[in-house]
Amino acid sequence: MTVTELVSYEAALAGYDPVMGLEVHVELGTKTKMFCGCSTELGAEPNSQTCPTCLGLPGSLPVVNAIGIESAIKIGLALNCEIAEWCRFARKNYFYPDMPKNFQTSQYDEPIAFNGYLDVQLEDGEIFRVEIERAHMEEDTGKSTHVGGATGRIHGASHSLLDYNRAGIPLIEIVTKPIEGAGTRAPEVAKAYVAELRELIKALGVSEARMDKGQMRCDVNLSLRRHGVEKFGTRSETKNVNSLRSVERAARFEIQRHAAVLESGGTIVQETRHFHEDDGSTTSGRIKDNAEDYRYFPEPDLVPVAPAREWVEELRALLPELPRVRRNRLREEWGVSEHDMQSILNAGAVEPIVATIEAGAPADQARKWWMGELARNANESGRALDELPITPAQVARVTALVAAGDLNDKLARQVIEGVLAGEGDPDAVVDGRGLKVVSDEGALGTAVDEAIASNAGVADKIRGGKVAAVGALVGAVMKATRGQADAARVKELILEKLGVTEG
Repeated sequence: MTVTELVSYEAALAGYDPVMGLEVHVELGTKTKMFCGCSTELGAEPNSQTCPTCLGLPGSLPVVNAIGIESAIKIGLALNCEIAEWCRFARKNYFYPDMPKNFQTSQYDEPIAFNGYLDVQLEDGEIFRVEIERAHMEEDTGKSTHVGGATGRIHGASHSLLDYNRAGIPLIEIVTKPIEGAGTRAPEVAKAYVAELRELIKALGVSEARMDKGQMRCDVNLSLRRHGVEKFGTRSETKNVNSLRSVERAARFEIQRHAAVLESGGTIVQETRHFHEDDGSTTSGRIKDNAEDYRYFPEPDLVPVAPAREWVEELRALLPELPRVRRNRLREEWGVSEHDMQSILNAGAVEPIVATIEAGAPADQARKWWMGELARNANESGRALDELPITPAQVARVTALVAAGDLNDKLARQVIEGVLAGEGDPDAVVDGRGLKVVSDEGALGTAVDEAIASNAGVADKIRGGKVAAVGALVGAVMKATRGQADAARVKELILEKLGVTEG
């Protein structure tokens, strides 16, 4: 049934409880593919990183990537999962043009990690526990490029091109248990979970987890059930959502769409759906298969995986400080509130601030610039903070110039503007734009004398005890020096020359 009008989000949640399931695929950062020695490096010519094994040619035999298994165990441990003492790969059989073997080597009923959880923090500080069903190993498919259509999808295309360079790249699929009880905050929980998972994956060093590059993508499963009903409703699966904001928008749209269908007397179809970034909507893809339709059976060409308990415990001992623990430590070190720390996290500023501090900047100054001038620029340009053309070391240099008295805040903002505009590093921008603070006492004294002479009435008020009027003279001097004087020093000089003591 086609629904042309959605019900409001509030109306949808007034009658139904959302139940979500999130499936996140993480592309591991190994040098070679999961079952062969082909390179995983991005940007190569199409079909230049293939071999008989990843193309599934007769007579070729796969060999498991040891680093892939190690990465899977690390992920499982970080997600508080049990690690299997013995597990197998399976063949997941289905036809798709960009899957050269016509089956995907995956894991089915014997995943390497299972029964875990991840605690995520919502924007108001509430902690929500997302339970993990499993994390299993598998391989990626190739890439289809549909040519000739208006949308880039197969519908309307004149032909398709296939690149198998990506086929066989190691993936970890992390599947949650049904997420219940989130209520109106379900979309926020989905976004927070994927965000926390991304930070965890990056901390482990097993993947860059760049969603914009397809290194991490999320399938959003969602169903509704009426309040008081235990049985789950029929689910939809929005595939390959590739940004945090889109995960939230996809969940919200599907809640509204499901409610509209149900309220109009329709039936939800179990299907995959495509997410559209432009308007946040989803459209039908294909009828969703059940597990039995994939005809899973154990992979006959691969031996079982049986990680020794000693090895698992060695990997557990080597786990880095996990993101949430680290954020709490940084919050205490920086002396900020939980609300401020959440704002820093939401802005994607944690890592830039840390790197700026490591480059020599005081913590309060690093936060000030990343959460102020740079966050504003990022918002205006529609970029993430880490995509801005300025490095933490350059921001640290700006703070050093301010601390040395070579720049004031106004000039520092101009320096940052110049760096972002590609005019060079901070020192080059200072020299190129002539932005150093005027520190020559003689030149400042002359500017102060001229300001007093030109504003005799204001000077008399100050002499008469209205010290607050000094701001007008400070402003005159700052204008005369093009903002390149130290305002505090200018004020001191004015009061000295007028024979007035502040206080």
